[in-house]
Amino acid sequence: MKILIASDLHWPTINGVATFSRNLARGMAERGHEVHVIAPSQTGKKCKEIDGNYVIHRTVSVPFPFYQNFRISLNPTREVRKIIEEFDPDVIHIQMLMWIGQAAMKLGNKNGIPIVSTNHAMPENLMDNLKLLAPVSRPINYILTEYGARFHAKADIVTLPTQSAIDMFKASDKVDVPMYAVSNGINLSQFTPGDAPREVYEKFNLPQDKKIITYIGRLDAEKHLWVLIEAFRNVHADVSDIHLLVVGGGTDRENLTRLVQKYGLEDSVTFTGVVTGDDLAALHKVGTVYVMPSPAELQSIATLEAMASGQPIVAVDAGALRELCQDDRNGYLCEKDNVEEVTRGIYELVTDDVRRARYAAESLVIARTHDINTTLERFEDIYTGLIKS
Repeated sequence: MKILIASDLHWPTINGVATFSRNLARGMAERGHEVHVIAPSQTGKKCKEIDGNYVIHRTVSVPFPFYQNFRISLNPTREVRKIIEEFDPDVIHIQMLMWIGQAAMKLGNKNGIPIVSTNHAMPENLMDNLKLLAPVSRPINYILTEYGARFHAKADIVTLPTQSAIDMFKASDKVDVPMYAVSNGINLSQFTPGDAPREVYEKFNLPQDKKIITYIGRLDAEKHLWVLIEAFRNVHADVSDIHLLVVGGGTDRENLTRLVQKYGLEDSVTFTGVVTGDDLAALHKVGTVYVMPSPAELQSIATLEAMASGQPIVAVDAGALRELCQDDRNGYLCEKDNVEEVTRGIYELVTDDVRRARYAAESLVIARTHDINTTLERFEDIYTGLIKS
């Protein structure tokens, strides 16, 4: 079948939506389908690219200052219309409700093309990065939520990565279309337990004689990484043989660096910047405990990757994280922004080898239910059903 993926966030941007849309495109192409993606240009000028086994149509774009390496296409309707006319897709899968997503929804509806729309985001993913709007964040969150409901109601099928995400989304009664929970999935052949090679420790200047607490993901305000820094500081005061590894880039990097300097932790914290490919998989292996302090996750691919790599988890009991971090099974769930609880969770796991090993084994069991191949099969069935209906 001919599948068109419309995504305002796509590789090489690093975040969950971009990672999923690329995995979906590659996976569907590997299964024998013809796949085209519409995404913003990384240079600003429209162009066409080949990313291995699928085509990317890059639309005219401008920088978006609130996310690293994120560009937006403000008025892509003409470009999207031409792509749809020339490609003539059997189904359109929309990843975001921004400009490219809006154009794809409008033109798909107009041309009678079946549409699947996946909701990956919560209003907090944007609002926590716009500090000037903090005084009016509640009404803006409401407006964004209502807009999202109306947008997705125009699709034939809506998917979200977890059942918890569906339950949150159903708080609005404006979406009267079928909804399915379909995991974003991860490549379980890429993320596996085991020892990281010595070269990785040397490349990123990491200690080999200490337990390493890791965070891998975007460094933006919505992730509440100050909580992790504060908790690490508390644990480090009692447990000296630990190190914090923060992997990723984002708009909050400077603030986090200053916080580390304020506490005199420069020798105990490593910021790597953005890491991809084999190095990313290897850095998941060096971790003793993975911490996700973000309260605005509809799944969290990075947490899944850590679990598949054999790490126990300390996470916030918010969003959909409780489906991955199951309290006292493979980790600890903590109240949002509760530094004391995050401190306790990290401390328990770095000081209790037996508990840590038991939780790590359970992380592997849970992660195996999120294989990307299962995700691809599910979407293939959804597409086929829509085309035949």
